[in-house]
Amino acid sequence: MKNYEDFLSHHPSVKGFFDHATNTVTYVVADETTKQCAVIDSVLDYEPHGGTISFESADRIIQYVKDNGYRVEWIMETHVHADHLSAAPYLKEHLGGKIAIGEKILEIQSVFGKVFNEGTEFERDGSQFDQLFSDGDEFLLGDIPVHVMYTPGHTPADVTYIIGDAVFPGDTLFMPDYGTARVDFPGGSAEDMHASAQKLFSLPEEMRMFMCHDYLPEGRSEYQYETTVGEQKRANIHLNQHTRADEFAALRKDKDMTLGMPRLIIPSLQVNMRGGEIPHDSETGALFLKIPVNSVFSKK
Repeated sequence: MKNYEDFLSHHPSVKGFFDHATNTVTYVVADETTKQCAVIDSVLDYEPHGGTISFESADRIIQYVKDNGYRVEWIMETHVHADHLSAAPYLKEHLGGKIAIGEKILEIQSVFGKVFNEGTEFERDGSQFDQLFSDGDEFLLGDIPVHVMYTPGHTPADVTYIIGDAVFPGDTLFMPDYGTARVDFPGGSAEDMHASAQKLFSLPEEMRMFMCHDYLPEGRSEYQYETTVGEQKRANIHLNQHTRADEFAALRKDKDMTLGMPRLIIPSLQVNMRGGEIPHDSETGALFLKIPVNSVFSKK
């Protein structure tokens, strides 16, 4: 296992932007010395009843980046989200940077290309993104080391970004008092999530960990989305250092059976598997979304 002790001496600034409509947190992670930054898991505002998009959430990010004099190097996705639309192309247009995701996106594109009856014009090779990360990839954000860790379970394509002493696990773990993400999407796996958690628990305990969502569990009055590796290991109510794989699989199966599909899953997957681009008619340029009926989105 990689030694992450050197990462502890690097402390990027991390600013979280909480989107109440989708309970999603977007992060701007910056090296204050060089002013280079990355945006992780951005949100495009979408109103499903009228099928309208707007950019208030993304504009907050743009203003913050400009106010701080940052230069965007990366616009990163931890996975293909099923609960919100990505604003990555809009951010790239206004701030620059490369749009990136894990290379297992090809599996997601293959599955949902069929679900949405996409034609041959929909490329299933990840070419909609500027960069496909592999497990173990390393690079610098300014002077801060970045490591990409493959952490499947919620989907088969999730990755975690370790940026200095800051960890961004996407939907693998939530705050310790809320637990873990669901694993009942196509390709999801409780066993894989358990194994991914063990990888995260092997990181130095003092590393900061930033959640992609918070749903305000009973007993807590304020949204929270920062914890530590050590706190997750000790106190995550679904999956901690003492939880056996079979115990977690049984718990996750029972809980997932009670969950409905995310409100924005149908538009989110169509857009996010395209790197944030909304499908359009090649002749007229009109934007559109499809609604499959009695498909994998219909809970049995």
